[in-house]
Amino acid sequence: MKISDKLPRWSVLTPLAACLILTGSMAFSSAWYALLLTAALFGGVLTAVFHAEVVAHKIGEPFGTLLLAIAVTLIEVALIVSLMLAGGETTAGLARDTVFAAIMVILTGIIGLCLLVGGIRHREQSFGLQGASTSLATLAALSVLTLVLPNFTSTVAGPYYSASQLGFIAIVSIVLYGTFVLVQTVRHRDYFLPENHAADEDVHAPLPSARMAWTSLGLLLVCLIAVVLLAKALAPALESAVAAAGAPKALVGIIIAIIVLLPEGLAALSAARANRLQTSINLALGSALASIGLTIPVVAVISILTGWQLSLGIDAKATVLLLLSLIVTTISLGTGRTTIMQGTIHLVIFAVYLFTTIVP
Repeated sequence: MKISDKLPRWSVLTPLAACLILTGSMAFSSAWYALLLTAALFGGVLTAVFHAEVVAHKIGEPFGTLLLAIAVTLIEVALIVSLMLAGGETTAGLARDTVFAAIMVILTGIIGLCLLVGGIRHREQSFGLQGASTSLATLAALSVLTLVLPNFTSTVAGPYYSASQLGFIAIVSIVLYGTFVLVQTVRHRDYFLPENHAADEDVHAPLPSARMAWTSLGLLLVCLIAVVLLAKALAPALESAVAAAGAPKALVGIIIAIIVLLPEGLAALSAARANRLQTSINLALGSALASIGLTIPVVAVISILTGWQLSLGIDAKATVLLLLSLIVTTISLGTGRTTIMQGTIHLVIFAVYLFTTIVP
């Protein structure tokens, strides 16, 4: 196979420019610099998607999508942990809000958009049913155990787990996610491979050299770190804008979650447009699983070590939306074939989620 060993110049310069602009935010805080930060943010997102695709093409599926999901989630976890340590007990619900927003954005927003765009372009798309059902079963178990069950335990009142319960749920989360990764990458890797793998044009594209792949991996990590830190730098201006509009503070968490998930979302959308829906589903559901499976154990350990009470249970409205999203996603992906109908349903639920957040 032909080997490619040359990265576009923009893919190297953009991450460096984003880092320089991010460094400048410590000295400048004007409105025009906020626009510059926004431009750097979206530049970092687009570049991250490019480098993720280079690495994914080199190492193959499903390792490429798994790499992007874990890389984004690890940086997201680092951001949550840093904010928790800085904010103390006042950030007891930060992990819950971030994880719930990520799940809703992925299940209804990203998957909905992929199904709709893919359906418009290709009428009907297919994917491996075994991989999707494995991902959804794991996601349903993790979501309910971490975000719903705390509201119904009695050892500690309220949406909290006791220290022993929290430690047990952290272990359960690691076991479920670790087993899923083993199934996805070793035991049943074929469940997560595209059905039209042989006919995929990207498969026959020039294979990146090892040097190019390692360079892209390094630049991917730089881009992802820059994206998260740029989102954090823009958060105060975003909070002020949301407050000025009279919208609930929860909207800030949703917007930040959307920004952080943009690299995965755009990569998933690009795959759906290219009629690689299996890759889109691997990215979307894999990201949701990594978000819970990696975030909850880490914040649980911090909560136990510091003695802070970690608020995990979501309210009744959020519970209804979460269960509806899980049920609809299970039905939508239950036949191995999708059309624009499923995409429309998911996006409608996403719109309802956003609307009821702004108008609770």
